[in-house]
Amino acid sequence: MNAWNAAESADFRGPLDVTRAATAVLDAQDLVIGWSPAAQRLLGYRPEEAVGRPCESFFPAAEAAGDAWSGQSAKAPLSSGRLATARHRDGRLLPVAVTSCPLEPASGGSVPGAPARILVVAGLAAQQEWESRQAMLHGLATQSPVGLGIYDTDLRVTWGNAAFVREIGLPLREFLGTRAEALYPDGEFVTEGYPRTLDAVMEQVLETGEPVLDLHFVGQQPSEPGPDHVWSCSYYRLHDAHGQVLGVCEDAFDITDRYQAQRRLNLLVAAGTRIGTTLDMTATAREITEVAVPDFARTVTVDLVHPVLEGEEPAPGDGTVPPLVRVATRSADDPPDAVPHGPYRIEYPPGSLPYRSLSSGGMVRAENSMVVPLRAGGAPMGLVTFTRGTHPSVFDKGEVELADELVTRTAVCLDNARRFTREHTAALALQRNLLPQHVPEQSAVDVAYRYLPSDDRAGVGGDWFDVIGLSGTRVGLVVGDVVGHGLEAAATMGRLRTTVRALAQLDLSPDELLSRLDDLVGQPAEEGSGQVGTHTGPDDVATGVTCLYAVYDPVSRRCTMARAGHLPPAVVDPSGTMFFPELPAGPPLGLGGLPFESLDLELPPGSLVALFTDGLVESPHRDVDEGLAVLARVLGEHHRPLEELCDRAMAELLPDGPAADDSALLLVRTRELDARQVAAWELPAEPAAVGAARELATAQLREWGLEELSYATELAVSELVTNAVRHASGPLHLRLLRDLTLLTEVSDTGHTSPHLRHAASEDEGGRGLFIVAQLVQRWGTRYTPYGKTIWTEQAFPPRYPGAPRPVA
Repeated sequence: MNAWNAAESADFRGPLDVTRAATAVLDAQDLVIGWSPAAQRLLGYRPEEAVGRPCESFFPAAEAAGDAWSGQSAKAPLSSGRLATARHRDGRLLPVAVTSCPLEPASGGSVPGAPARILVVAGLAAQQEWESRQAMLHGLATQSPVGLGIYDTDLRVTWGNAAFVREIGLPLREFLGTRAEALYPDGEFVTEGYPRTLDAVMEQVLETGEPVLDLHFVGQQPSEPGPDHVWSCSYYRLHDAHGQVLGVCEDAFDITDRYQAQRRLNLLVAAGTRIGTTLDMTATAREITEVAVPDFARTVTVDLVHPVLEGEEPAPGDGTVPPLVRVATRSADDPPDAVPHGPYRIEYPPGSLPYRSLSSGGMVRAENSMVVPLRAGGAPMGLVTFTRGTHPSVFDKGEVELADELVTRTAVCLDNARRFTREHTAALALQRNLLPQHVPEQSAVDVAYRYLPSDDRAGVGGDWFDVIGLSGTRVGLVVGDVVGHGLEAAATMGRLRTTVRALAQLDLSPDELLSRLDDLVGQPAEEGSGQVGTHTGPDDVATGVTCLYAVYDPVSRRCTMARAGHLPPAVVDPSGTMFFPELPAGPPLGLGGLPFESLDLELPPGSLVALFTDGLVESPHRDVDEGLAVLARVLGEHHRPLEELCDRAMAELLPDGPAADDSALLLVRTRELDARQVAAWELPAEPAAVGAARELATAQLREWGLEELSYATELAVSELVTNAVRHASGPLHLRLLRDLTLLTEVSDTGHTSPHLRHAASEDEGGRGLFIVAQLVQRWGTRYTPYGKTIWTEQAFPPRYPGAPRPVA
């Protein structure tokens, strides 16, 4: 017998098997008449020493041993061993297991010396070890929770223990001979790196002999289709005594509960990292569907109350069903490249699960479906509906708790997004109202602009631009940036823009305007004062305000500009030469202590000037110099229409849409007033100049066909020249400009501005400027380094064809 056979015998026949154990044949008087070699090996007595001796001589406790071989029927099994003590030939006492079995008597009754029974003895340790193994085998077959199944080389079931039979749910005889995959036709292994089917895994084990351990198999119980179960499976090859392959053994343990618990934990971890990554309500709703499908449900939908989607506060539930909007849907059956749908209205019929959930305000579940309300502060925000597959099942307690946790987290994120939506919408509306809605037509320049709010979570920012019509057909160009985002930055921007427009109407030079703006920004804002100052706390958003202000005169073609910490403009002359003027930077507004300097340029007609904020040319992936180079390349095609250049600049510099900062771009192409639109004269500062000025003005109006304006113009010229002669020195200058309106200007070397006042009845003068103000649309004063200019503006008569278009 080889080693394998010995092991096999030990495993199945045991130490008390007569082919292996120590045996003695006894006659009717219990005298030994036969002694086996195994008995000699166990007790040390040779056959000639043992034969003829009474059995009791080998067992000191004969009374104990006697029970082992007496009183047993001929049918008693050999496995009924008893404990006893045997004496070895050398005097040692040995604990043994003893059993006996009567032999069939010969015909004619008992014959003295004839065999009567057989006594079988084995070492107690060997017997106990064998019995333990037998108990183990019996437990594996009947009590073990691990399912054991044996498949032959054709992968057909040949045996299964009790746990295996319970998993199948059918009597063993009904599925013996069935192939593995016929038992679980829809199941698959989910462990990576292995074949995904039962047949493929077992064929691999048969071919290689390498065991496969702890594969996770997902499928349904054959006899009870329903929710998927998960088993941890291992496979190893079986051989006979000669090494011939017999088949494959499978052991499987149902780990569904553990697997589900781990899956739920994984879902919660995923929810913590994947839900609420944006402050967009629709995106947040889609995130819970991506987390829950397919690991928790086959289909998930999210419906939001319509006002909530608009950013409004959720109203307390009153038992009615508010209007809903379906914002997200995801199904395990969707193709990988499925495009998410946009929001659309949804209505539920009375009695449906969603209707009941909205009416009651609580979770509602039924077979394969569960509806969980989204709530914020007790008020309903919407619903999340989880749906399973086609097999009937109800979400259990653990799944209900998981769904509630997922929806609670989503509700918090949605409420945050709703609050942001409300503030962001308000900030956008505020900023939209504060920025120019349209730019009035200007004779000095052609204009195009673009403004792109950031996509930063904090919301809109403080970038702004403006085009301001000034006296004498001049135009003011401004672009600025308030550091920060949100409502406060937008409000600060609005106050600054309003202040710049007010200061610009004073006809201040760019450097002086920035100096006054710097003083205002640097002043602390008092509670309720309405000033444009900064805060002194951590929410200070005005610190770091930058601004660029330029004034272009289409008559002189001069452009004067100054900047406060802002990027310089880009200038392209009509020949295509582009440059960034060496404009002194100046400090950002609000710091104070340093002066601002202006730069004066002459711009030929058709020159292109680009004013912009840093958000256009700077990004986390590109420094300012690279952005300026891209802008220069776009502006190199300066002959293209301004609108096209704006679009190309935004496409080149912001190809992915809004950046982390607001972006503003203002493009202007300069024009020059036609010589036929300007008439200018120099007059001496003496009384005779008043009459000469009236005659010159009247003649020019006659040439322009504006005789209807002669009376008001003569009166204005007389008053302004008279005041200049009376209060100033040096030569006087009279200029008429025929643009969108008729402009009359009188310049002198004085710096004292005339004041409009009401004269008393006995006063002999003081009424001229008051009368002039009643006859013209507007009037004002602007100062120059050499004096001042008083100007008036009059509208053309209704049927007047207008002035020639300024040339570019």
